[in-house]
Amino acid sequence: MSRPTTRSKNKRHRQVENDDTTTEILRKIHLTGEITDDDVNQLYMVTKPVCQGCRVNTKDNPNCFCGLTPPPSGSRKTGLWQKMSDIIQALGPDPCKDLRASSHSPAGLTNLGATCYANSILQCLYMNKSFRQGVFSVEPDVLNQHPVLDQLARLFVQLHASKMAFIDSAPFIKTLELDNGVQQDSHEFLTLLFSLLERCLSDSKVPMARTIVQDLFRGSVSHVTTCSKCGKDSEASSKMEDFYELELNVKGLKTLDESLTDYLSVEELHGDNQYFCESCNTRVDASRSIKLRTLPDVLNFQLKRYDFLQKTTSKKKITSVFSFPGKLDMRGRLSKPSQVELIYDLSAVLIHKGSATNSGHYIAHIKDENTGQWWEFDDEHVSDLGHHPFGEGSSTSNTKSNRTGPVHSSCIGVDGTANGNHLDPIKLEHEESSGGSPVEMFSSTDAYMLMYNLSCVKKNGGSTMEIEGDAVLLHDGISLPSHLCQEITNLNSSYVDACEQFTLKKKRELEHITARREEVRSVLSEAPVHSVEEPFYWISTDWLRQWADNISPPVLNNSSIQCSHGKLPISKAGSVKRLSAEAWIKLFSKYNGGPTFAKDDYCMDCLIDVARTVVCADSYRDRRKLMKEIADNVLSAKCEDGAYYVSKAWLQQWVKRKNLDAPGEADAGPIMSIRCPHGHLMPEQAAGAKRLLVPEKLWLFFYEDAVTVKPDDPSGCPTFPADSKECPECSNALSEVACLEDSRREMKLKQRQNHEKLATGKSITLSSNCKYYLLPSSWLSKWRSYITTSSKHNASMEPETLDGIINLLKCEKHLRLLERPPKVAYKRGSFFLKGSSTDRLTIITEHDWKCFCEEWGGTEENGISAMIELSSSIDLPGCCGDMPICVEQHDLLNEVNNEIESSQPMIRTCPEVCEECIGDRESCELMQKLNYADEEIYVYLIRGKEAPKSILQASKSSDPDRRISKRSRRTNSGNVVNLKVSATTSIYQLKMMIWESLGVVKENQILHKGSQIIDQETATLADMNIFPGDKLWVKDSEIHEDRDIADELSDQKMNVENIEGGFQGTLLTANISSQVV
Repeated sequence: MSRPTTRSKNKRHRQVENDDTTTEILRKIHLTGEITDDDVNQLYMVTKPVCQGCRVNTKDNPNCFCGLTPPPSGSRKTGLWQKMSDIIQALGPDPCKDLRASSHSPAGLTNLGATCYANSILQCLYMNKSFRQGVFSVEPDVLNQHPVLDQLARLFVQLHASKMAFIDSAPFIKTLELDNGVQQDSHEFLTLLFSLLERCLSDSKVPMARTIVQDLFRGSVSHVTTCSKCGKDSEASSKMEDFYELELNVKGLKTLDESLTDYLSVEELHGDNQYFCESCNTRVDASRSIKLRTLPDVLNFQLKRYDFLQKTTSKKKITSVFSFPGKLDMRGRLSKPSQVELIYDLSAVLIHKGSATNSGHYIAHIKDENTGQWWEFDDEHVSDLGHHPFGEGSSTSNTKSNRTGPVHSSCIGVDGTANGNHLDPIKLEHEESSGGSPVEMFSSTDAYMLMYNLSCVKKNGGSTMEIEGDAVLLHDGISLPSHLCQEITNLNSSYVDACEQFTLKKKRELEHITARREEVRSVLSEAPVHSVEEPFYWISTDWLRQWADNISPPVLNNSSIQCSHGKLPISKAGSVKRLSAEAWIKLFSKYNGGPTFAKDDYCMDCLIDVARTVVCADSYRDRRKLMKEIADNVLSAKCEDGAYYVSKAWLQQWVKRKNLDAPGEADAGPIMSIRCPHGHLMPEQAAGAKRLLVPEKLWLFFYEDAVTVKPDDPSGCPTFPADSKECPECSNALSEVACLEDSRREMKLKQRQNHEKLATGKSITLSSNCKYYLLPSSWLSKWRSYITTSSKHNASMEPETLDGIINLLKCEKHLRLLERPPKVAYKRGSFFLKGSSTDRLTIITEHDWKCFCEEWGGTEENGISAMIELSSSIDLPGCCGDMPICVEQHDLLNEVNNEIESSQPMIRTCPEVCEECIGDRESCELMQKLNYADEEIYVYLIRGKEAPKSILQASKSSDPDRRISKRSRRTNSGNVVNLKVSATTSIYQLKMMIWESLGVVKENQILHKGSQIIDQETATLADMNIFPGDKLWVKDSEIHEDRDIADELSDQKMNVENIEGGFQGTLLTANISSQVV
């Protein structure tokens, strides 16, 4: 079966054919003055078939309504037909998305930038039911007295009873005066927060609330030192010290049991560490250990995961796997055996993600005391982990948690990456506890703090806690103060109201969109008119498109398709659509507006005017085509009946232009470039004044077009017949210029002959004891360019007079030379200049100097003379002339040359060189050179043993104009990168930039400029004479191990901002009361 031919079903007709048909109809109308219905139907394209399936809406078919709406499954970026999700998003944030999943689901806390450390600790404290009840039991007057307690209570109330999925922690953070842009240590935050809460709660009269921190979190230890000789303990051994967490080592240890054993291990004191025993009255060997005296209900273990590295003087995170049990028996760890079971259940795991010590991200995995459910608290995001601390799917060896959770970029280190470990491998092991039951073990590479709750503590702490004052008892036994309960009720009510309003707004918007889309499809389905006899109306395509695209369409507006006679002109036939009477009535009755254009409301007057214009255009096009043929003959010199002058360049451009229907702006200037300022014919020798003679017929055509384009031009279009004379004033001026150019050309030729070697840049032969002269190298370069280029283009390049230039070479103070002469060397019997691009003076012969004085206004006596002298007193044969050398003198001459080569030739000038003024000037230039900012230098990473000679030479002579890609690119010897630096940039900062660009650790960089090693990190680039464009090279010593640059940048930021003070300047470290005055 053959494939149906649908490709050309709706193919648009060729525009040329349509234009030809329209032109014929308009010509007929112009000739006969009659307009038939068939003419109108064809001119307004009424008879074209109804279009179906076009990709775009066509302008040349008023019966085409395709493309006004997208396909059924399609959409658009804006307007009525965009995706529903985009329309809903435009309504604003949906508060319903922030609705808590259920009353049993915990709420998250907003991250204000880098406050994840505080959020994790606050969630751990809130999820402890006893601590939460203690905060809720504080009297209102005490809350008012201490803003920290008040904000903590409000935060806990919202976490407990709010309908929102996450709570704003900003009020509490601001009350503590914390910098939300600086990452801090969660362990230090918890310790200081406990201390602050103890001080604030001491004013409470509720017994349990007053000591809730001490009762739940405080234990005691003693540091026992025992004499090995008498066996007695020291007096200090009986003193007990409070603790809120036990800091355990993890380096080299694998389990919590090993860390506890290490913490309680006995240290032997020998040698220099001997202990002075007061009983023995002498220094003796002793043992020292930590004894656990009492344990709190909530036992916190701080895992010391940061290790100080001596080599790099920095901290490194220990990411080894660390195992800990789900249940922990501490009875055997006490200094005195306990009669009561001390079984602790794992209740929370605080996790630090990231490899940097001063950055990263904190999250918390916490168990709900009522349900035993584990939850992951990652700032605003709270995830259900099931009945395992790291997720239901992570209870087997060597598996990763299936709930990784997002990492906030605001808490990540400077490198912008999180620790590749993410949630840690979890391992389930079974060990025999003291009762013989298996113990569940978990492992983590990022666990930073562990919290255990004493199993014997009653879960329903609300029944044993004394509540004073007005309180409201909730369904789970938690009592809230009445004033806070009313506040959270109001917040929930306003939030629910906002959700309902948004839902209603969303519903109305979607209903409106659906109704509008149905309206558009319905009207467009009725819009086509299938026969000429049916009644119809004309409507603006632009308005119809707006109506079909916009959610809220404008009033119906057909004014853009109305002519001055109030009808539909033929010129708007491509801007209208032919609409059925049913579709028009629907649109007009709903959107009003107008004007209305019915079937016969076409404009007869406009149609006749257009017909006249088309016929005139056809006539002009035919004439122009004929004139082009004549112009081609003129340009090819085949026309001999030329009568009038026109510009040759203008005629060439005129021939190249397309055949137009009417003259354009470019047709106004056939003689513009050949007419002089005096209104006469410009001499043909002038620039751009080339002209040609054209026949009278062609000129009259040009003249008519020029007058038509610019009828109001007062100068009109001047005529230059073949016998027109050139402007005498312009001719005289051109003659004078030509004479001047001839004389200048002769002068340049003469100077090139007088100074043949200097003009060609060849070196001159130098001899000792001969008189030479010095000239500025810049002046000679300008003179050489002047005499070797065309005089038409370098009149402004004429060198200055010599007297002025020579005077600038002498200092005003001493009238001595301000420039050093070039250096001269002697080798193999002849002198030669050590040429350098930096030499400011050039040696010329006495003959050249005298000629220059005559040519460029110089005084011979004012010149700077120079003579070549040697430090030895040997006279050279052939000085200041050619002297024949006999054979007998050859050996003697060789000996003389050897002695001369060992001596240093020098140039003695008159006047002498002024070293004082030169020194002052060079100092100023050096200061200006060192005062740069945001300039480029180039650094090469050398992978071999030595740097190539090309780089060493480039390091000595920099070229600041050379361009190098801003990216690090490969070379034969390594990588090269360009860096933006300033004179005040330190070597330390430069090394950090090299570290970031080339990946070489700062401590491993051996930085060079040429053969000089640059190792003073505190020095600036100006101190080390590093200038813009310099090329440095660096080698990687590979002595120190690679590390992340984020660690260095983070430590640097901490030093700059004085972060080593931790929470200095916040309410956590303030000694004064937190009471607001």
